[in-house]
Amino acid sequence: MLFWIIFIAAILVFMVIDLGLFNRQAHVISLREATSWTVTWVLLALAFSGVIYLLYKNNLVHNIDNLTPKSAVIKYITGYLIELSLSIDNIFVMAVIFTTFRIPMKYQHRVLFWGILGAIVFRLLMILFGVMLIHKIDWIIYVFGAFLLFTAINMYLKRNKESDFRKSQVYRLVNRIFPVTSDLKGQRFFIRYKRKIILTPLMVALMVIEATDVLFAVDSVPAILAITSDPFLVFSSNILAILGLRSMYFFLSNMLDRFRNLKYSLIVILLYVGIKMLTHDLVDPPEWVSLSFIIAAMLAGTVSSLRSEHVVQGRERGAKRTGND
Repeated sequence: MLFWIIFIAAILVFMVIDLGLFNRQAHVISLREATSWTVTWVLLALAFSGVIYLLYKNNLVHNIDNLTPKSAVIKYITGYLIELSLSIDNIFVMAVIFTTFRIPMKYQHRVLFWGILGAIVFRLLMILFGVMLIHKIDWIIYVFGAFLLFTAINMYLKRNKESDFRKSQVYRLVNRIFPVTSDLKGQRFFIRYKRKIILTPLMVALMVIEATDVLFAVDSVPAILAITSDPFLVFSSNILAILGLRSMYFFLSNMLDRFRNLKYSLIVILLYVGIKMLTHDLVDPPEWVSLSFIIAAMLAGTVSSLRSEHVVQGRERGAKRTGND
């Protein structure tokens, strides 16, 4: 329990420093700043694997699965990569939400900060609940596996559909309960007018992001539970992936069209994890197999996206030459 408290306290300190020191004033996150923060969070998450090794070597956390230190590290890294890959789909959705509600770039970081703070609370509750179910109800793992297969198929069928979040149930519910102004009021989430609380587009975007994150958590938590049911490994890998989500969003926000094929990588990963859950009584592959498969799927999606972009640019250059001739 002590290291749970230390870990959560450290995360909260990092977030306070982030918003209170580095991002006190609303500003547009430059590509250079986003890149440096993305690299920092990834290196921090990978370096934390050393902490994982020491914790499990010295029995400083409750090791409910009797994992060796090496096995715990591999499961942590595998879980982190799964959550990181699934977060990419979250980035696509956040970009659509910000576009729908016309949130300027300089205010997006503030919305994501509070959105991720809420996500940490939701993930902790869902992880503890999921771990409890797996250890008390043996057949629940088959339900999780089937759900992940359904999610992968549904993601494939809806891969090219655009969402209008102004038609979402969350937005409609917010409009029924609170008055909403269509104008931004700086970086404020709400204003008071004639003793009434009026929400700004920032608050509406935040509430929609929180609602969609709950849906993503329903996918991501079962996915990592296929790798390990150790609550500390699940929570730490999940949260460290989420913390890097903001900087990764600003890093990829201007290049989302170039990485469209990554969605297929996510679908393949969900299919693999779902099948792994459904067949866990028959086949139990070593930890490195899952880790290698996830890395290969992410690399394949990245390379194919860049190749597709290169082909499109080549065709555009060819069309311009033909037009000039």
